[in-house]
Parts: sequence; structure tokens; C-alpha cells
Amino acid sequence: MTDASNSINCPTCGETIDVNDILHSQVEAELQKKFASQLADEKTKIAAQQAKLEEQAQQHDERVNEAVREREANIKSRLTAELKEEQESSMAALQEQLKEKSAKVIELNEKSIEVEQLKMQNAELESSVRAKAAAEHAAQLKVEKEKIVKAAEEENELKLKELQQQLQDQIDLTAEMKRKQEQGSMQSQGEVQELAIEEWLQSQFPLDDIEEIKKGQLGADCLQTVNTRSKTNCGTIYYESKRTKSFQPAWIEKFKGDIREKNAKIGVLVTEAMPSSMPRMGLMEGVWVCSFQEFKGLSLVLRESLIQLTDAIVTQENKGGKMSDLYDFLTGNEFKLQIEGIVEGITQMKTDLESEQRSMRTIWKKREKQIAKVVDNTLGMYGSIKGIAGSKVIYIDQLELGGDETLELEDGE
Repeated sequence: MTDASNSINCPTCGETIDVNDILHSQVEAELQKKFASQLADEKTKIAAQQAKLEEQAQQHDERVNEAVREREANIKSRLTAELKEEQESSMAALQEQLKEKSAKVIELNEKSIEVEQLKMQNAELESSVRAKAAAEHAAQLKVEKEKIVKAAEEENELKLKELQQQLQDQIDLTAEMKRKQEQGSMQSQGEVQELAIEEWLQSQFPLDDIEEIKKGQLGADCLQTVNTRSKTNCGTIYYESKRTKSFQPAWIEKFKGDIREKNAKIGVLVTEAMPSSMPRMGLMEGVWVCSFQEFKGLSLVLRESLIQLTDAIVTQENKGGKMSDLYDFLTGNEFKLQIEGIVEGITQMKTDLESEQRSMRTIWKKREKQIAKVVDNTLGMYGSIKGIAGSKVIYIDQLELGGDETLELEDGE
């Protein structure tokens, strides 16, 4: 609040003016002016003092630099003198050392020349000694070589003869072993066919007596005595087995002697190599000759002929003429042709039967695969539909697991 005693009114505008504020402003302005003047005086004094100090510092730096330059000049002069003196001393020492080394190098070169000369002389001497030693060694080696060659020739001559003899022995032994091996192989092959003949006769005719002729005994390989349920010993068939690369006519004569020895009715020679005049089964000098494939059919026919012959003998006792006619018929060409026809028919029938069996097996397998394919597709379709429609699909017992008539495949399909 303004005091009324310290206030006056402006005569122009009538505004109340505080005298204290005016005096305070005037005093403040005077003081600021005074302080500004004093501050300017102080700055002038400081600037003068700073200039003086800088001048003094510059003069001091110049004096210091002058002293430093003078000191450096003195030191440089002294060092130059000392270095020159030292260089002159070192140069003199180096020159002295160089003179000494030059003398030593000259001396060393002279010695190196002498050493090289000695080396050359030594090499020439060594070469000469080696040449002489090589010549002596070569001469001695030639003598020793001649002795060794002569001794080796004498020794090798005996060894060569021994090796030639051993080689010939090996060749002979190899040929003998090969011959025995081939003979053993042929014997083994023949024994296989003999065994096959015996086994087939035993399995096909269980009532007959099949007698094996042991190895080492005289005669053929197998003797068949024909029996029926009502009669025994209706006759005998003698079998001889041959399995070689070529047919030997001498077999027939020997086999006929064996047949007479055993008192057999019929002789059958089963051979792998047929006679050149008989490309197929036939009667040769009273002996039936056939291959192993023809043997089965021929044995059936011959066995049946012996049974019929026995029946004829029983019914035609005391009829010598008819028996003679029957014997002539059995040993004649007509009977031979008939038997060949029967055997050919049986063989062809067997071949056709085997062919039909193979064809039917192929057809059966094909149909089985077709049925299996249909069954698989049907089951797959039924399962897919049932998976989509669920329980709304009509129940088919044959297509369900555990059904009474579940579709099944053959084993292995």
C-alpha cells in the first residue's frame, strides 16, 4: 500500500506518483553509471598490465631462445670436433684392419690355389688308381664269371633233364587222372541211370521181383521177374544200362550171352547213344534197344506181353503148333511194329497229358489272379462306401470280418 505522504499527483494526467520509486530509480541509475565507469577504468588498467606482461614475456622468451641457440651452437661445435676426431681415429683403425685383411685374403687365395692344385692332382691319381683297379677287377670278374657259368651250365644241364623228366611225369599223371576221372564220371552217369531204372520198375510194378546185379558180378544191371496176383514168374526181362557218347555193337553180343546165362525171356538195352542205323527204339539181333524216355512205355508193353504169353501157355497146353506160332509172332517183325506203335501212343499220350496239365495250371493261375483282383476291388469299394455312409450301408455278411461265408483267397495269392 502506498503511503500518501510519499506520493504526489501528476499535474498533467492526474496519476499518483510514488516519490520513493522515482528516487530509487535515480539512485540506481547513478550507481550503475558509477560502477560502469569504475569497471572501464579497471579494464583499461588490466589491459595495460597484460600488454606489459606480454612484452616482458616476449623479451624473456627472446633472451631464453638466444641463450638456447648459443648453447646449441657451442655443443654442436664441440660435438663436431669430437666426431671429426673420432672419425679420423676410426678411419685410421679401419684402414689398418683393411690392410691386415687384404694381406690375409691374398694369403688365403694363394693357399686356396694350392689346395685346388692338390685336389686336381689327387683326383688324377685317384682316377688312375681306380682305372687300374677296375681293369684288374674286370679281368678277375671275367675269369670268375667264366668259372661260374661253366659250373652253372653243368649243374643246369642235370636240373634241366630232371625238370623235363618231372614235367613228362606230370603230363602222364594228368592224362591218367583225366582218363580215370572221365571213366569215373561215365561210370557215375551209368550208375545214376541204372538206379533210375530200378526205382521206376519197383515203384511201377510192386508185385514184380526186381533183382539188382551187384558191381563185380557177371551179367547186366537189373533182372525183372514178372508176377501177377494170380500167377508168379510169368517171365523175366533183363535190363542193361549204357550211358556213353557212342554206341558199341559189341554190347549186343555180350548182352545176348548174359540173357542166355540168366535164362531171361526178353532183353532190353537202355542206351543214351542209339545205333546209327536205329534213330529210335527197335529190335536189334533179338535185343530191344531204346532210350531212357522210351524205356518206360516199352517195359509196360513187354511185361503185359509176358503175362499174356503165360496165360496162352496155360490155356494152350499140349498145343505145340500154336505155341510155336505164338513164339514166331512174338519174335517177328509184326509184333515189333505193334509194340512200337503202342509205345509211341503211350509216349505221345503222356506228353499230351503233361502239356495239358501245364496249360491247365497256367489257366488256373490266371483265373485265380483274376478272382483275387475282383475280390480285392469289391472289398475296397465296400469299405470305401461304408466309410462314407456308415451304418446306413446294407450289411453284407460275406464282406464283413468274421462272416459265415467270408471271401477268401487261395494260399500264396
